[in-house]
Amino acid sequence: MAMTSELVAAINQISAERGIDKEEVFKALESAILSAVKKEKYGRAENEDDEEEKAGSNLVVEVNRETGEFKLFALKEVVKRVKNPEKEIALSEAELISPNVEVGDSIQIEMPSEDLGRIATQTAKQVLLQKIRESEKESVLSEFSDKIGQVFTALMQRMQKGTAVMEIGKAVAYMPPEEQIANEFYRVGERYKVLLKSIEDSDMIVSRSDPNFLIELFKLEVPEIESGIVEIKAVAREAGSRSKIAVVSHQEGIDPIGSCVGQRGMRIANVMNELGEEKIDIIEWDEDLEKFVANALSPAKVESVDISGDTATVVSPSDQLSLAIGRDGQNVRLACKLTGVKIDIVGAQGEDVDAVEEYAEDTQEEVVDKKEE
Repeated sequence: MAMTSELVAAINQISAERGIDKEEVFKALESAILSAVKKEKYGRAENEDDEEEKAGSNLVVEVNRETGEFKLFALKEVVKRVKNPEKEIALSEAELISPNVEVGDSIQIEMPSEDLGRIATQTAKQVLLQKIRESEKESVLSEFSDKIGQVFTALMQRMQKGTAVMEIGKAVAYMPPEEQIANEFYRVGERYKVLLKSIEDSDMIVSRSDPNFLIELFKLEVPEIESGIVEIKAVAREAGSRSKIAVVSHQEGIDPIGSCVGQRGMRIANVMNELGEEKIDIIEWDEDLEKFVANALSPAKVESVDISGDTATVVSPSDQLSLAIGRDGQNVRLACKLTGVKIDIVGAQGEDVDAVEEYAEDTQEEVVDKKEE
């Protein structure tokens, strides 16, 4: 009996502390104990389809809400002659339990079960633990659902099929392979900054490769971005390799690039330290698209930019050609993503730069446009 009243006390306490509905816990308990009783009594169902025919389908478990006492009942049909004693009861026997009973009625009969107490005790622990886990998951969701897009420091726990499993406070977060930086190795026990990208099916998904992670890192380092004096207008990122960000100042006398670089390069150094090998070009945004395209090809200098439709033809001095294109076309590819236009580079001496064409394809795809927030 001690166990049962203790159980009611435990359910009351958990319900109060975690805001779980008490009735929900009792019902979960009844159904879990019933499953355990059936399994113990009849073994596993060979064929789940024969649910009605299956032994034990007429059993019911009830838990007294006040005392915590468990009772096992069988629902039996009243018949003249019993063919199946599991599910039927003779009229003469039923009349002893309930005098006004008739053939065809169903009657609940308490079943003696010496195992019930033991089964109930084991099951109760599991059900309560599961309810606690569910409520923890829900509290994580309510705590983090309005923090999507923020950067957190996460503790690396383990790798699970390529996904990094991390902890942010008490909450578990997952970083799938496509959200990781390609050349990074995540060491167990180390701390990493991550972007809370989304919450999917109660799971927190975090990222280090997302362009918004870069934006948030700059916000942390550059007070002028946080306060809105300097704005990040666009980002083009090949995580782990190279990124370009376009910035603009909304206040006279504030140099947007200088603000991001910081004194002696400290601010940008802090961002790059967080990202490992990734190089970052900071570009001044310009509403004049031709100037913006010229800036975007930095560090290369260009002679002229001519825009027609969504294609910019850029003339580059011979000694700047390879710099403008970049290794494997990376510089021009990032400039395309940043500006949202296709860029064709031609040499000032008429050099043919066909190689650029293939890298400039699909430029519209990944333009991350930071509109006014």
